[in-house]
Amino acid sequence: MRKKLHDRVLSFTEALEIKRKGLYPYFRAIESGQDTVVFIDGKEVLMFGSNSYLGLTSHPKIKEAAKQAIDKYGTGCAGSRFLNGTLDIHLELERKLATYVGKESAVIFSTGFQVNLGVLSCVTNRNDYLILDEFDHASIIDGSRLSFSKTIKYAHNDMNDLRAKLALLPEEAAKVIAVDGIFSMEGDIVKLPEIVDLANEFGANIFVDDAHSLGVIGVNGAGTASHFGLTDEVDLIMGTFSKSLASLGGFIAADEATIDYIKHRARSLLFSASMTPAAVASVIAALDIIQAEPQIIDKLWDNTRYAKKLLLENGFDIGHTESPILPIYVRDNEKTFQVTNDLLLDGVFVNPVVSPAVPSDSSLLRLSLMSTHTFDQIDEAVDKLTHAFKRRDIFAAIKN
Repeated sequence: MRKKLHDRVLSFTEALEIKRKGLYPYFRAIESGQDTVVFIDGKEVLMFGSNSYLGLTSHPKIKEAAKQAIDKYGTGCAGSRFLNGTLDIHLELERKLATYVGKESAVIFSTGFQVNLGVLSCVTNRNDYLILDEFDHASIIDGSRLSFSKTIKYAHNDMNDLRAKLALLPEEAAKVIAVDGIFSMEGDIVKLPEIVDLANEFGANIFVDDAHSLGVIGVNGAGTASHFGLTDEVDLIMGTFSKSLASLGGFIAADEATIDYIKHRARSLLFSASMTPAAVASVIAALDIIQAEPQIIDKLWDNTRYAKKLLLENGFDIGHTESPILPIYVRDNEKTFQVTNDLLLDGVFVNPVVSPAVPSDSSLLRLSLMSTHTFDQIDEAVDKLTHAFKRRDIFAAIKN
């Protein structure tokens, strides 16, 4: 048995092959905070690969809140929320989150991934259905795999395909449509109004993952349902703290009865240690800042419009993005790795997305904007992107 496992490990050579070419782009060690400029190998690098959309990870009020929480509560909770790991600030944060997204109640988990694992694996049963967009985040897919219910996927943002899939399902079964609010690779927004209409027609519930939507769209950044004015029509609103909210963890918000059910059924909550005091206090402070200073969201969108215009003027293919996530299509795995390496050597950090995360002919650089980026930094990044694409002759391939 041990030999079989060893053989399986040795058969994994994809990473080694990329390393041999000097193009391995993962686990790059950053020696500073997640600001618009970071240090790698002692050198300054423009950060365009961070999910810190509002640039709050180094905000002095958030750092001070984390320090004060450690002084009062220590560094950890030494148990699950279900048993000894619930602090009064966990409950305070849950109340704030429920109010923020417009729901009766909320419960927080240690990570956003754990939210989707725990919730999606417990809300439906054997004779029920989870209906997923084919481009949903991996955590939604993995949560559906842990569920005893049947999983059906429909073509990305294709409402005709969603209708066709729903029409085949038994009327008496529970049906949950689980979607990203903003899709994390493509940057487009879910067609929530159309999904609401279909859910009402076919008796389905709606779960929206707002990992990349909180702090970005909606009233004061309250997310996708708020953005469309459909908060009452969405049954479950999920979000993470590791992006706009400058911390680590996640939550699910819904009506009080649903949250109570999840608190007693979601295994990734029941059997996992609770969020650390510093992480919780950081989220509370971030929420306070966002609601007191909504102009930071306006600045994020100023940067987004500026960068999109500049990229399009320079001939980049950025797909159908509607958000601060800007996919820059290369459509070749090897060249995607090459350009990522070229850019890092030239002082720009971006994230490569290659197969199997996307089809090889859809490989891309994922450029993410923060409200704290300056126009000068965006200009510099686009100039260096243009130089790298010309060097690798990618523009010609895009036009063909």
